[in-house]
Amino acid sequence: MITYADRIKPDDDSIYVYLANLKKKNYQIPTFQRNIVWEEENVKKLWDSIYKFYPIGSILIWETGIKLQNHRAISGHVITDDSARTEYKYILDGQQRTNSLLTSVYGGKIKDKEDFDPILYIDITIDSEEETDDESYKKRFLFWNEIDDRNGEIRQNIGRKKKYDDSLIMKIRDVKENFSTLEKNLVEQGCGDYDHPYRAQLRKIKEVLDNYKIAFILLRGIQLPEVCQIFERVNVEGKPLDIFDIVVAKTFRPKDKNVEGFYLRDLINEFRDNTQGNFSNIDDLTYLQILSILVKQKRPDSGILNITPPYLSNIKTEDIEEVWAEVEEKKVLLKLFDFFENHLHLKGPELIPFRYFYMTLASCFFYNSNADYDFLKKYFWFYSFHSEELLRNTTHLWNHIEFLNNANNGEITQFDRFLIDKNRLRTSFYSSRGRLSRAILSLYSNQEPKDWKHPDRSVITDVYYLLTDKPNLHHIFPTNYIANNPGENKLDSNSLMNIVCLPQITNLEISDKNPVKYLKDYDNPSFVNIMKSHLLPEELVEWSRRNVMPENGLDIFIERRIDIIIEKLREKLIRINFEIIDTKGKTEVVE
Repeated sequence: MITYADRIKPDDDSIYVYLANLKKKNYQIPTFQRNIVWEEENVKKLWDSIYKFYPIGSILIWETGIKLQNHRAISGHVITDDSARTEYKYILDGQQRTNSLLTSVYGGKIKDKEDFDPILYIDITIDSEEETDDESYKKRFLFWNEIDDRNGEIRQNIGRKKKYDDSLIMKIRDVKENFSTLEKNLVEQGCGDYDHPYRAQLRKIKEVLDNYKIAFILLRGIQLPEVCQIFERVNVEGKPLDIFDIVVAKTFRPKDKNVEGFYLRDLINEFRDNTQGNFSNIDDLTYLQILSILVKQKRPDSGILNITPPYLSNIKTEDIEEVWAEVEEKKVLLKLFDFFENHLHLKGPELIPFRYFYMTLASCFFYNSNADYDFLKKYFWFYSFHSEELLRNTTHLWNHIEFLNNANNGEITQFDRFLIDKNRLRTSFYSSRGRLSRAILSLYSNQEPKDWKHPDRSVITDVYYLLTDKPNLHHIFPTNYIANNPGENKLDSNSLMNIVCLPQITNLEISDKNPVKYLKDYDNPSFVNIMKSHLLPEELVEWSRRNVMPENGLDIFIERRIDIIIEKLREKLIRINFEIIDTKGKTEVVE
């Protein structure tokens, strides 16, 4: 039994022992590891660090009984062991260094450099210029293309080629494996004195190769979620190891003459490629969690007790295959994405207030071929705008799934009291990740707002495709106006009550003009209706036509827009107990 102290333990091995174990297939590289970026300069720097006995960072090894999909080869060297094992050693961090060491010593094939020979040579005539020298390595470590003069055709290589012929430039591998032969060659070249600088340099390099230790961090008896967390913290690039990557590797099944292959990443990517609209681009984890929800319901003994990483890692290939076949047959995901895009008029996943909506609604469409769309729309708006966040954890998630399934099974189902705080609307501001921000923008999008300049043109696709930290959203009252006339509300510059969605070209035309001035350029007999599609109060048009704005116009505008939004929600949540409060003046945190 592994003790707590032995779960994460340092270890080390010499370079050659490590490479020998790799060639013996004692280490595996899982397919979720990033692509190798092989650069000559970086390989030389790596070996210069070894030459100077500098640390090169530890290699993270995960020892586990779990079989994952592996890279079959690394730079042409087959490292995958297809035989059954009770324990596997996966290189989680250190793939780049491993590849550089392996190809430097044993050669190989470098992607996009098919004609390049990666075997590294060392020039023993090159001394370090000083203790902090950081340039001589470029001349000390060489590749064959820097040595071969092609019979004198490459003039800058003639001197190095002569050194090679005189046994002063040699393969690193030969220093380790053929030391006596190299030393004999030096003696024959006139370096007979034991203390000759070239022989001393050769011995130094041999000593480095014999004694330099590569540091390992061994993870033993650690489950997948914790492995992911450790990987993210030690990875020099700060890239997280997603649980989806692990599940992809764990559920992979190679194809043979008797068994159909399975690769989850290809399954999802193929679905994305064949599905129109932006919602198919939801992240991999959301797809996995949707499938896990359905597996849990369909196969209660599957071990998927929740959608958190400890349980997601339990999902099996056959679980996914069975559920996916039914998902495709029932068009579950197509119905889900169609509901968002064509029933709620949302044009991309960035507008969904709670990501758990994908899971609750997918479950509903999976088990109900004739789902009640009016009920589902109420469900969406109720929980998107409720002053309390009632879909923020997995306990809420399972309660929602049961609630929707009961409703669609004909059971008497009622929504609880709907509560909305006017002050939360009043003080809301744009945030690409905020729940209330997304809810408000979803409501604006749901109205299918029209362009002010060209009323037959929808603005949804121009503005709502993607939400970013620098959105293309227009301020009704420009920031300069707010700075000089803050009003009682003292709005944030990105207040969602002061935002309207317009195409970029219209937005640029308006710039930072006063609304009383710029609205005149768009006023026409149908303009009031256009304003309604943006949930804007008619008072704006009236002020513009009179060319006068009340001194407290900004406050009047904000309060009227809040009322309009609330009335629109009343329409959508008809026959639901609807309660309005106003916490203005009270201290509270607003997203």
